[in-house]
Amino acid sequence: MSINFIDLKAQYKHLKPAIDARIQTVLDHGQYIMGPEVAELETQLAAFVGVKHAIGVSDGTMALQIALMALDVGPGDEVVTTPFTFIATGEMIALLGAKPVFVDIDPSTYNLDPELLEAAITPRTKAIIPVSLYGQCADFDRINAVAARHGLPVIEDGAQSFGASYKGRRSCGLSTIGTTSFFPSKPLGCYGDGGACFTNDDELARRMRQIRLHGQDRRYHHPVVGVNGRIDTLQAAILLAKLPTFADELEARKRIGARYSSLLQDVARVPQIAAGCDCVYAQYTVEIDRREAVQAALKEAGVPTAVHYPVPLNLQPVFSHLGLPEGSFPKAEAAARRVMSLPMHPFLDEATQDAIVAAVKRALA
Repeated sequence: MSINFIDLKAQYKHLKPAIDARIQTVLDHGQYIMGPEVAELETQLAAFVGVKHAIGVSDGTMALQIALMALDVGPGDEVVTTPFTFIATGEMIALLGAKPVFVDIDPSTYNLDPELLEAAITPRTKAIIPVSLYGQCADFDRINAVAARHGLPVIEDGAQSFGASYKGRRSCGLSTIGTTSFFPSKPLGCYGDGGACFTNDDELARRMRQIRLHGQDRRYHHPVVGVNGRIDTLQAAILLAKLPTFADELEARKRIGARYSSLLQDVARVPQIAAGCDCVYAQYTVEIDRREAVQAALKEAGVPTAVHYPVPLNLQPVFSHLGLPEGSFPKAEAAARRVMSLPMHPFLDEATQDAIVAAVKRALA
């Protein structure tokens, strides 16, 4: 049996007429940069999340950069975030000359621990970036309460959680600015790079739209330094074709994730979903002992796996100057040694899932 970690071909086969038609429309009108599909997508994304503004950008990393630039983050500033995330979260803070300040995770959800947040805030803190990892939102009520006491904006890195909900509200609509990625493997993915920023703040929305177009407010007039951060019209068209069935795919992800947990809870630490939250399982991630041996056994059995993420940011060479050696964030570091992600996508059938589960149990035995 050939098992895909993520099956984009099955999704395309299911949506082929709609995707092909949307692409053909762009090819016919030829407006490949900032064509009409971009504004149409932004309207639909904002309505889906439940915010006033969505700004389509070139990728999830650029979404973080644009959000930070809109908040005037720069040299001498500090931005508080988690060490247990993809490099992009810390990378964009550093790229703007600011210092990433890490806070350990709540090991039950792998997200930033609100209990530890206040102690990390200093007079130099300019913003907080919680990451909604693996498809479950961070605890935004508690994070936002701490931020409000200190007058700080909060950026949600929702690259893995688009479509998830927290106490009845959607990911990316839970803080000052939400950002997400439409990388092909994400819950809502395009066929290349893409991303978006979300906010209810009219002024921040204006600034982010300006920044993504080289800082211009009108053609050849540039009041601020910006970037080339636009989403391509073709990628917007592909996302528009996927949006009508996105809710069904989210339900399939939740069902498949819950079934995995039911089948694996006796042999591995399965995802813990916090009260008031759901999870869209951008990755289905378990914790196990002897990870390398288990991965090798699963590879031999034809089951692909991945590790998100094997090295916390404090231990990445690029951040060695921060002086945060092994042991600085024990919960994040422990998770990094033990997490393993299994094949996950909305078209995963029960027979294939059963074969994956059986292989995992054999490997762990």
